[in-house]
Amino acid sequence: MKTKAVRIYGQNDLRLEEFELPHIKDDEILAKVVSDSICMSSHKLAMQGNKHKRVREDLAGAPAIIGHEFCGELVEIGARWKDQFKGGDKFAIQPALNAPGPDGKATLWAPGYSYRFIGGDATYIIIPKEVMEMGCLLEYKADSFYLGSLSEPISCIVGAYHAQYHTRSGSYVHDMGIAEGGSLALLASAGPMGLGAVDYAIHCDRKPGLILVTDIDDARLGRAASIFSPEDAAKQGVRLVYVNTKDMADPAARLKEINAGRLFNDVFVFAPVRPVVELADKLLGSDGCLNFFAGPTDSSFSSLFNFYNVHYESHHLVGTSGGNTGDLKESIAMMSAGKLNPSALVTHVGGLNAVVETTIGLDKIPGGKKLIYTHKNLPLTAIDDFAEKRNEKGEAASFWKTLGEITGKNNRLWCKEAEDYLLKNAPEI
Repeated sequence: MKTKAVRIYGQNDLRLEEFELPHIKDDEILAKVVSDSICMSSHKLAMQGNKHKRVREDLAGAPAIIGHEFCGELVEIGARWKDQFKGGDKFAIQPALNAPGPDGKATLWAPGYSYRFIGGDATYIIIPKEVMEMGCLLEYKADSFYLGSLSEPISCIVGAYHAQYHTRSGSYVHDMGIAEGGSLALLASAGPMGLGAVDYAIHCDRKPGLILVTDIDDARLGRAASIFSPEDAAKQGVRLVYVNTKDMADPAARLKEINAGRLFNDVFVFAPVRPVVELADKLLGSDGCLNFFAGPTDSSFSSLFNFYNVHYESHHLVGTSGGNTGDLKESIAMMSAGKLNPSALVTHVGGLNAVVETTIGLDKIPGGKKLIYTHKNLPLTAIDDFAEKRNEKGEAASFWKTLGEITGKNNRLWCKEAEDYLLKNAPEI
């Protein structure tokens, strides 16, 4: 079978190509990719080429298919797996396999970085045996594909919450997770991943009593409140407060005031900005846990941290990068049950033809997740720009007009109806 895929040959060398897939072996599975969400990690791969730590072979001679946040349908099942999987099933994949190499030690090999025939930016792929052996091919039961592509970034949020911990006086036992019923501050979190963190905190089993969300832009905060309103949060037993800290002379004092004069049990930082980190430090209460969620690109990034409070107030600092398979399963289960709706993460959609330019220039494209439908030929387009595309001629104008109407009635959010319309009407690659 032929596939179309974006492969990396070296530093900044991405190519959209059509080539023949080999026949699957008894321990492999042929699958159709429907959607892939482009991650900043793929941009970093493009920038580094063979220097990237997950690259398995010399890329010039063994190009790898890029993309690791993908969802699709199983097509043909190798004999070894016929009792566990069947054709037509939807799937998602945990890309962090930790599969053993020839020496028996865990490797960093991952779909989207390390393999010639599996990656998210392709029409068809071959899933290798180690994905199934490591329990990383996951059944996906939601009724849309894009949520499956978002399950991996959402698992990063889930993992961050699980990494929080608090202690018990006189004991060395650590209670994992945020303080149930406690106070949670999400700093610089009106962006897409921050909104995902708000969504999870409102709807998870271990809810805080207060969620305080900060940003320095009223438009972003207003948009966030229109998606996750304080009224809806209150129905889940959570007090949700949005605050603009831009012009505050003493933001720590004001945020403490909102929390009835108290400091916070848990504080998350969503921007690698020194003043934000130092504000988080000032907000931590006794036995408080600070999660540095933001991933800086500057390897020398640092800020001040009060180590007097580390010693005398038992302040904790954690950082997470990615989620494990359990986190991914939890995100899929919550989305399938309708408890999570991370649609706010998606700000752009496009086809496979847009992947090369988007991946290389991702750091310069504003907004959140760039969602790719791999069997389609579409320019990368922001949801907020659908209305402007009406000026195109003929069928293209009608297509964008209808897509804009669908998302418009859904608070300008991507949704199943929009996906269904796109899959039925967008031009094929």
